[in-house]
Amino acid sequence: MLFSSLTFLFLFLPLVIFSYYLVNRKLKNYVLLLFSLFFYAYGGPKFLIYLVVSVFFNYIFGLLMSQYKEEFFKAKIILFLTLCVNLSILGYFKYGKFILQNINLLFNTNFQSGNIIMPIGISFYTFHSLSYIIDIHRGHAKVLKNPFTLLLYISFFPQLVAGPIVRYETVATQFYNREENVGKFIKGIQRFIIGLAKKLLVANSMGLIADQIFNMNVSTLSVLTSWIGAIAYTLQIYFDFSGYSDMAIGLASMFGFTFLENFNYPYISTSITEFWRRWHISLGTWFRDYVYIPLGGNRVGTFKFFRNIFVVWFLTGLWHGANWTFISWGLYYGILLILEKYILKVYIQKLWKPVQHLYTIFFVIVGWVLFRSPNFDYAFKYIKNMFAIGATTIVSNEAIFYITEYKFEFLIAFIFSMPVGLMIVRLINTLRSKKLTYFFIDFVKPIIDIALFIVSIIYLVNSTFNPFIYFKF
Repeated sequence: MLFSSLTFLFLFLPLVIFSYYLVNRKLKNYVLLLFSLFFYAYGGPKFLIYLVVSVFFNYIFGLLMSQYKEEFFKAKIILFLTLCVNLSILGYFKYGKFILQNINLLFNTNFQSGNIIMPIGISFYTFHSLSYIIDIHRGHAKVLKNPFTLLLYISFFPQLVAGPIVRYETVATQFYNREENVGKFIKGIQRFIIGLAKKLLVANSMGLIADQIFNMNVSTLSVLTSWIGAIAYTLQIYFDFSGYSDMAIGLASMFGFTFLENFNYPYISTSITEFWRRWHISLGTWFRDYVYIPLGGNRVGTFKFFRNIFVVWFLTGLWHGANWTFISWGLYYGILLILEKYILKVYIQKLWKPVQHLYTIFFVIVGWVLFRSPNFDYAFKYIKNMFAIGATTIVSNEAIFYITEYKFEFLIAFIFSMPVGLMIVRLINTLRSKKLTYFFIDFVKPIIDIALFIVSIIYLVNSTFNPFIYFKF
């Protein structure tokens, strides 16, 4: 079930809100759990079995970890078994075909993987499960004695299928001690509407352009068309994923939960390092705290530092998908980050800020082409086209068509990839007018939110293009 679907907006969500606020506090978690399980089963009932089995194993491991966490050897064995079980399940469903394909190519064999169908959101709920066990092992949070509460943490519908990756230690106390109030509920609605508008009004428009261009024969693309496709995908993936994160954070707020931010306007960054502090923050901090720092982080020699960087970025790429293009995309950023730290940083800092921004966005756009391409051959041809190597023309009729037909969509996407809302708030604050502040908060903003919701629904009713990119990860 999609957040940006009529079924969710006008049936599922009203029902869960009504049911949640109708029952007493002791039953609220169970209401959320029942609706979350239904939400997940809606996309495929058999996948629910895998989810429940996974939670059962992690519940047992959590109890064992809590019991033996003071006994070093036993705690390490339990942690090792937990990693093996969770990563084996993830590896089978997500990487089984990929592994066998590469074995067949390498050894000229003919192993068949069968019809493996990857459960929706398995990458996200596997990382949630690992976070639960590791946080208990480190003593950062207490074990959950009630298995249904753990099942709720893993299956909570706002973050179940496409994140953000909610670390257990950040929400552990909220399952039993959280406050619902009108202000928090209204903020949740407003945040949800912003995310919905990002998805339906911007991401979907950019997605139509990107899909059309990336589905063309790459040898027929002009230079300008290639750049339009790459820029469209760059904007699509940001508004798509950050929009989903906004909706998830907003939904959680409606039920009294507080989720950490997942995006912080990454396209205003002036370095690749800054970009990755702003993009998919929950994934970056997960790998930092559970992989990079345990390996030694940057408090090691140069060789081990390089190793740590490449391990993290290899895993980051692999996490996104079972394809060498994803792995290469991860390593691409690993190389860029090392170059920035040891060579480019001094020179970048001396540049004019807009040039720093152009440098960053240039490499990000090229990286998204590699990320979006189905294979290396397509990626290399596409990137060569962007730099007029092999392209038949610089400008084509189709490029002119996309510019003229979608100029307003591109303009809106460019503007709102920047922190426009924050700029307006800061401007109002500098005027130091309480009346103007109250007028904007109590009158203007609600009207904008209502208008965005109405326009989004109109667009949703009239549109057939509505996928979420990160559902497949």
